Amino acid sequence: MSGAEEVAVTERLIDTTDEGRFELYRGDDLVGWLYYTRLRPNRYALRHTEVESNHQHQGVGSALARNVLDEIRSREGTVTAICPFVADYLSRTTAYADLVDPRHPGYSDRAAAEAARAKTGG
Repeated sequence: MSGAEEVAVTERLIDTTDEGRFELYRGDDLVGWLYYTRLRPNRYALRHTEVESNHQHQGVGSALARNVLDEIRSREGTVTAICPFVADYLSRTTAYADLVDPRHPGYSDRAAAEAARAKTGG
């Protein structure tokens, strides 16, 4: 199959509330997930992103962040960026600036999030 004939793979996001994570599927494959804690009134602390090893370097992390942020926007929620990947993603775009909780924004970029994680041993 040539590049022009490739079939687009469907992405879908599942909120697995009992595990506290959003899961991203491409086709039938679970390719990545983002752990969160839901806080009141409708704030999500985005804590940690993981991508399946055989799907790394394929844009999964960015697709996951984008899908999660779009879902939280549809729920009229806000986010606190704890995860270094999410903090980095948010620092590179203004498209989701309205979702960042002004009272509890989390970390402004990857370096700040990683420094805090190192300090706490997490």
